Amino acid sequence: MKTMYWKDNHLFLLDQTELPDEITYFECKTYKDVIHAIKTMKVRGAPAIGVAAAFGMALAELAGEDLQKAGDEIKAARPTAVNLFWAVDRVFNSDNVLDEALKMYDEDIETNKAIGKYGSTVIDNGDTILTHCNAGALACVDYGTALGVIRAAFHEGKKIKVICDETRPFCQGARLSVFEMQQENIPVKLIVDSAAGRMMQAGKVSKVIVGADRVAKGGVANKIGTLMVALAAKRFNIPFYVAAPKSTFDFENSIYDTEIEEREPDEVLYFGECRVAPEGTEVENPSFDIVPGDLITGIITEEGILEPF
Repeated sequence: MKTMYWKDNHLFLLDQTELPDEITYFECKTYKDVIHAIKTMKVRGAPAIGVAAAFGMALAELAGEDLQKAGDEIKAARPTAVNLFWAVDRVFNSDNVLDEALKMYDEDIETNKAIGKYGSTVIDNGDTILTHCNAGALACVDYGTALGVIRAAFHEGKKIKVICDETRPFCQGARLSVFEMQQENIPVKLIVDSAAGRMMQAGKVSKVIVGADRVAKGGVANKIGTLMVALAAKRFNIPFYVAAPKSTFDFENSIYDTEIEEREPDEVLYFGECRVAPEGTEVENPSFDIVPGDLITGIITEEGILEPF
């Protein structure tokens, strides 16, 4: 099962809104199809969004579209993820957009395996690792960042367990991370988001490993709810690691300058098709948190484990 693949000059994206119940692919024939897939979270996760954006630029070039215009529209699809901007700029400045996108596809897999190799060194035999959202193979081309670290440690023979929180309102932890761990036969339990602190307080968590959508001066941006997990980890002296490729790094700006995406109220007002709040309820639905650097033990990259900067 691939997160995405390129065939007959079209991009096929695993529709993650249908997981884990159905495995279906969304066919992108134009760059606007890619934008739609990114906005509706058919494809999600910073690395996967970046590579999908690169292929979106390839679709624009094949159709004879204005690449500058296409790039600007793709960048606007989800403003928080650095990889999206990095990928568009990289292929725009290349000699051949499609060749560069295909190269990025292959690079992503090797990058994630390197992250897994470095990250597995912080995991001890017997650890129970809490993870938030989904930073696995489904968030990348393959293998994953945070879940790639867990996967690498498990394949090394370490006896580990995983706790996934549900990650409301889109439930990436419940739907996607649990699904990935079960596919790998890695022992996993699901908890509600509000139980994370209790699990740490009770001594049931050895380490926390999450992904990131942006790493910048002063900290990281990651899925909403990450800050509460990081604060609880700090309180109970539990190492808190971020796993992210260097393409997620923004060395020029403060993390506090990050534009935080605000998503539709219905994601909060409904659970599936069931309304969970009264009619007329006001909603604020930020998609990302800012986690200050002093809450982060280390940032696991393809080049090693770095300190926040």
